[in-house]
Amino acid sequence: MAHYALVGPSETRRPRLGRPVGVSRTSAAVGGVVLLLPDGDPVSARRASPRAHAAMLPLGRELARAGRSEGLAVHVVHYRARGWNGTDAALMRDTTWAIAEAVRLYGDVPVCLVGHGMGARAALRAAGHPAVGSVLALAPWLPEDDVAAEPEPVRQLVGRKVLLVHGTNDARTDPELSFRFAERAKKANRDTCRFEVHSDGHALRQYASEVRALAADFVLGALFARPVTRPVTDAMAAPPPIGLRMPLAAGFGSSRRG
Repeated sequence: MAHYALVGPSETRRPRLGRPVGVSRTSAAVGGVVLLLPDGDPVSARRASPRAHAAMLPLGRELARAGRSEGLAVHVVHYRARGWNGTDAALMRDTTWAIAEAVRLYGDVPVCLVGHGMGARAALRAAGHPAVGSVLALAPWLPEDDVAAEPEPVRQLVGRKVLLVHGTNDARTDPELSFRFAERAKKANRDTCRFEVHSDGHALRQYASEVRALAADFVLGALFARPVTRPVTDAMAAPPPIGLRMPLAAGFGSSRRG
């Protein structure tokens, strides 16, 4: 795979956490942190996409509401630029910075990485940081376009709780590649599972409420040891391929929301 260096104005930009999503964090104790990692482009030095940032906010608000009693702080990471940029892996490097910044701000609290598309790849890659205990990868971009390159790493996931979610009609990131990645990850880390959202696309809009409910169930369970729903428990316990092709049922989480 070619190396793509960041050029131009992106060299002088800095990644940012910005304000917490959903609630003001002035004096309340923080018990856990979620870092939301937006989607990006394969190659670009342009500013990070405001649209991709905004797309993470509904999930961020839901997580902030659901985790308020435990002092959950949720941030959407602002990348320096929107491109992954080959072996530069710029989004992963910005994610690593964001984890360190969260530790600086909040101290020794558990961190969950939640990414979409290329942000999901960044989350999976950066999971080896000692502060990270869990990863949620939504429609992850896990290309296999260079057969001579090393496969996407999985050893950094050992000891973490990992959930992948992918729409079966995703035309931008291949769901079969995330399944193959999940197979390898499961061999290294038993606390790995994957849900399939039947007929949904890359943005996971068709079953957005179910996806957000699944995300909240997993994230709050991983960060604060809350009990998780039976489908998540079953998916984690089931051997491949069952636990890696778990269907997300319509109406998931509706009883809890009600």
